[in-house]
Amino acid sequence: MKFINPEIETYAIDHSTKPSEACKKLELHTREVEPMSRMLIGEMEGSLMASLIKLSRAERILEIGTFTGYSALVMAEALPPNGEVVTLDIEQRDYTQSFWDQSTHGSKIRFIKGPALETISTLEGKFDLIFIDADKTNYLNYLQKTLPMLSAHGAFVIDNVLWSGKVLLPASSDDASTAALQVFNDWVSSRSDLRVTMLPVRDGVSLIQKSGH
Repeated sequence: MKFINPEIETYAIDHSTKPSEACKKLELHTREVEPMSRMLIGEMEGSLMASLIKLSRAERILEIGTFTGYSALVMAEALPPNGEVVTLDIEQRDYTQSFWDQSTHGSKIRFIKGPALETISTLEGKFDLIFIDADKTNYLNYLQKTLPMLSAHGAFVIDNVLWSGKVLLPASSDDASTAALQVFNDWVSSRSDLRVTMLPVRDGVSLIQKSGH
């Protein structure tokens, strides 16, 4: 489901800052070899992420769900020279590191392999931005487990929160991902200690901060 008129979306992309050549190459390769290439965050969302990082002056980012490494590279390029992206996934594509290495910002990325609910426990320190774009059934678990790791002025960016509009449908035990997203969206929006802004960008993006910051 398209939440924004395709012509308007194209116009917005055409009038936004373009991704780097390294990001373009990784995006093109992903679309050529990955059957699920639609999972990429895309140019519009990537530009939004880069702007959020610049505006917040983030230095340390946690990403849950690496996929082909495109979003990690987009975020790394927006960080200052001392910045770091820690990205977690159960597997890494065999070509991902080579594309990161083609960018002068690739050294800012640290990949940790394994189930995220386990590897999160090995992390230390605070993160200025936490990007969740992994298995939907664990979204709430990921957020609850990383909430103490968010810096005082940090933010969560949560992808796919509108799930092609399926979050509007009645809850169904036959669709675990949709049901989990409905629970997640209801939970975060009901919390008085969280400030949530849901944007109809691509498949829906929620920005979540601790209230009072």
